[in-house]
Amino acid sequence: MKMRIGHGYDAHRLVAGRKLILGGVEIPHTRGLDGHSDADVLTHAVMDAVLGAMAFGDIGKLFPDTDDTYKGADSLQLLENCVEFMEFHGYTLGNLDATVIAQNPKLAPYVAAMRENYAAVFGVSVSDINVKATTEEKMGFTGTGKGISAHCVCLLNKR
Repeated sequence: MKMRIGHGYDAHRLVAGRKLILGGVEIPHTRGLDGHSDADVLTHAVMDAVLGAMAFGDIGKLFPDTDDTYKGADSLQLLENCVEFMEFHGYTLGNLDATVIAQNPKLAPYVAAMRENYAAVFGVSVSDINVKATTEEKMGFTGTGKGISAHCVCLLNKR
């Protein structure tokens, strides 16, 4: 069995007047992430990791921000499309490990729901999905509360 590793990264600015969506979960906060879709930075990093493992570029190639079809789009739905693309090319998810970097809000209460969302979309066990959150100790754009970023690595298996 051939295995492929992918890494994804994304970052978005926090702004007033938007919902904060991470891992497909709406999180109560005074600001949300700015972007063309729902700006779910974590799900975008997950998609980039999957596409990277297949050597297919990034989410901008599948879902360009110049296409109004994706304006305000639900990123979990885009991930479902990405998983269909992955499966069409003969891959299955081995495991996924993602990290959200945010000074606040505290994300620990929402991590289980994020893991369940991803497990459902990929059709795998929650034990194959890891999501964690950290701060940057008030350093950088995430630490000063200007934005949120995320990293993800995944292992894909070729059928």
